[in-house]
Amino acid sequence: MPEGPSLYILKEQAARFVGQEIVHAEGNTWAIDTARLVGQPIVALHTWGKHLLIELPGLVLRIHFLLFGTYRIDERRDKPARLSLRMADGGELNVYACSVREIERTAFEAYDFSADVMSDQWDPKKARKKLRARPELLACDALLDQDIFSGVGNIIKNEVLFRIRVHPLSNVGALPAPKLRALVDEARQYSFDFLAWKKQFVLKQHWLAHAQKTCPRCDIPFLKANLGRTKRRSFYCERCQKRYN
Repeated sequence: MPEGPSLYILKEQAARFVGQEIVHAEGNTWAIDTARLVGQPIVALHTWGKHLLIELPGLVLRIHFLLFGTYRIDERRDKPARLSLRMADGGELNVYACSVREIERTAFEAYDFSADVMSDQWDPKKARKKLRARPELLACDALLDQDIFSGVGNIIKNEVLFRIRVHPLSNVGALPAPKLRALVDEARQYSFDFLAWKKQFVLKQHWLAHAQKTCPRCDIPFLKANLGRTKRRSFYCERCQKRYN
């Protein structure tokens, strides 16, 4: 599943396409008229969580990578792309298993980049305020709430909770102030650690909790369960991760 750092890498890899015209567009999507894209230059690329936003003079394309979305630059998979864009320099951007749609300029301008953990506009104070306003939220659900932590996915969730020693079924409203601050700060910090490790192709080597069997602190088996309203997989230690309720 793509998480915010993976989309950040995509934006970096596709940066050379900014300013280039789209010379060919195709794909197995009915949501947009691909012919409209031809001849339009890419004005800018933006990411918000698992959204790639391609800004063109006449429209904005929103590519939502959902749970299983992938992409290829200058190469293709052995299956039809949801959207394939060929640029003036011969390069290609191909996306798969995702949602592609055109959004209104007003919808684009409404994106809250202060909620994106990878954004320069990230605002930790606003994140803490949102959490305090929803004290009933479970920690495992809070980290996956894209209105609070855009870009945080299940891997980051599990690793952050293990880092700060918080049980995934803790209520956000019961967290002491230092733990609430740690939750917010580590969501961003781990996202950038994730980015660095992914670029070095060593991400999985640094997982301490996600998809692991034994707690490296306590040397006892991790518990594994689909928790919270999201029912996403959680890996946690019942000894060193305290439950706050």
